[in-house]
Amino acid sequence: MKRVVITDYWAPPADVEQAQLTEIARVECLQAKRESDLHGQVGDVDAVILCHEISLTASIIPELTQCQVIVRCGVGYDNVDLKVAGEHGILVCNVPDYGVDEVADHAIGMMLACNRGLFLAERGLRRSLAPWDMRAVAPIFRIQGSTLGIVGLGRIGSATAKRAQGLGMKVLAYDPYVRPGTDKVLGVTLVSLDQLLGESDVVSVHTPLTEETRHLINAEAMQKMKPSSILVNTARGAVVDTDAVAEALRAKTISAAGIDVLPVEPATSDSKLVKLWQEDQDPPVNLVITPHTAFYSEQGLHEMRAKAALEVARVLRGEASKNCVNSHYYQSR
Repeated sequence: MKRVVITDYWAPPADVEQAQLTEIARVECLQAKRESDLHGQVGDVDAVILCHEISLTASIIPELTQCQVIVRCGVGYDNVDLKVAGEHGILVCNVPDYGVDEVADHAIGMMLACNRGLFLAERGLRRSLAPWDMRAVAPIFRIQGSTLGIVGLGRIGSATAKRAQGLGMKVLAYDPYVRPGTDKVLGVTLVSLDQLLGESDVVSVHTPLTEETRHLINAEAMQKMKPSSILVNTARGAVVDTDAVAEALRAKTISAAGIDVLPVEPATSDSKLVKLWQEDQDPPVNLVITPHTAFYSEQGLHEMRAKAALEVARVLRGEASKNCVNSHYYQSR
């Protein structure tokens, strides 16, 4: 019987994963809080399922002498050193196709909450009860006929585009790696990032975190946005410079922001954006922060865990992986 470990986040029993690995492996939850907690515990594991609380770097990967595959239980895989894993003969895979609807719904929900001033009014009126009229949320632009700019036209970006079109929005998209014809299938217009920033009423970020996309949305980018525009990020925290978002909101460079992901999680008051969110201002800032929950529904959670375990099962049975993300680094042992 092979040994599979879930490094972090999940507490035992790992019923969802074990159900997919019956007669192949036993699944254990290590509940590590930091990478160093894994030292001495992973030398004989055949596969690793990694959540989001810790990273797997050159500090621990050489200890995985028996490991065939690391599966990131989620879409983003920036917390795994792909090169080091590949050089040690370990495949790295992710789960790119769970929670698409949930994240797209969350992005649209944040856009609408910011646009309609839902939390702006709720926070501003709680004590004073005044002004009990449209002045509490003005100005609001009409969503129908406005422009949504999507940065990253993958599965989630595409799903968000279709929802926005259902609201009567025009959709622009920036994605230098999109497959030719995707824009025609979706009925969106591909543009440069600068054009998207300058013409969009809402900018929604749906790109993975890479060295190319880190702080892609920064102070300079926000200077190109309309002062009335809304920024939404449900992708990866560090794609957006959150300190610059805080400064842009204070300076009214942009009008609102909906942020589900932060560069450092759990959130701390050291973050300029979190500090701004916690301030008791009059009038309040139109800022919505959620605790990395865009992916979540009970169904989506089960799907994510089951698909991660199925990828492990494929590799341990000697089958080809479906979602390998480090094949260009992989060196067979």
